[in-house]
Amino acid sequence: MEKEITIYDIAKDLGLSPTTVSRALNNHPAVKEKTRKRIHDAALELGYQSNVFASNLRSKKTNNIGVIVPRLNGSFQSSVIAGMEKVANEAGFNLIISQSQESYDKEKANAQTMFNSRVDGLLVSLAFNTPNIDHFNPFIKKGIPVLFFDRIIENDQYTGVVIDNIQSGYKATAHLIEQGCKKIVHVMGHSDINVYTDRLKGYKYALMDNEIPFDENLVFRSNLNEESGEEIVNKILTLDPKPDGIFVSNDSCAASCLLHLKLNGLKVPRDIAVVGFNNDVISRLVEPAITTINYPGYEIGEVAMKNLINHLRGGADRVLENTNKITLRSELIVRESSKRK
Repeated sequence: MEKEITIYDIAKDLGLSPTTVSRALNNHPAVKEKTRKRIHDAALELGYQSNVFASNLRSKKTNNIGVIVPRLNGSFQSSVIAGMEKVANEAGFNLIISQSQESYDKEKANAQTMFNSRVDGLLVSLAFNTPNIDHFNPFIKKGIPVLFFDRIIENDQYTGVVIDNIQSGYKATAHLIEQGCKKIVHVMGHSDINVYTDRLKGYKYALMDNEIPFDENLVFRSNLNEESGEEIVNKILTLDPKPDGIFVSNDSCAASCLLHLKLNGLKVPRDIAVVGFNNDVISRLVEPAITTINYPGYEIGEVAMKNLINHLRGGADRVLENTNKITLRSELIVRESSKRK
């Protein structure tokens, strides 16, 4: 095994003091740029590796921020993480990302791993079956900030970043009613997740305001994946009279529903109008393009990360200590799948 290269080896090779080498490797302004470059080049040539672990022990900071998401295979979470990473990298932080795979037990294990890894802060979107957030208590006791986004649990100790899902559900349903729909199916995800229960509330409020009776039989619970579309459409075909509108809680499932409606001879939007949610790429690629709610994932990631880093740096705008919810705006994007008028 080759000998580990140290700053003393670099100093000896260049005829400089170890202090100068150390400062240069940490980009200290006291070292001239020409000398810094010379030292960095020598470190690279000799194969020097910075001992980040030892440095972190001294500073009690890792410059790592943990992120726990339900799944990494969705465009929404990918967009959120992209927003987080941009802000984190600009501020000199790294991300450690894990997925719970919609499992409470795995989420607990991920949280423990993040805690043991001494992350400086944690950002979490909860699994669908998470009954409580006690597994994040060690972070609070240790003074490590935890911020939730998208899927949150109302709790005075934590801040959440969300959109107004009730208003978004209302907008989507009211739009279908404006287009002449009177029997509207709502396809939602797991009823324990805040985003889906809130969208259902918005759906109900829009029906109420337009004097359309709420029918529990028109609310379908689904995994909201691509495979669900056929099952949802088959269920719609059994209803008499047939629904004339469908509001689906994500775009990939809405696109699958649209495909199977067409395969069964139904015209969209003439026979049944379709509205999705998220403004995923798929909503713009299918024919007809799907009316959807723009869910600003990238912005959610940016806002969540900025507030966490502000808190870590003790800035004047320490939002985590001042509010329990940060609500971002969303908008309805009307496309051909719902234009009946």
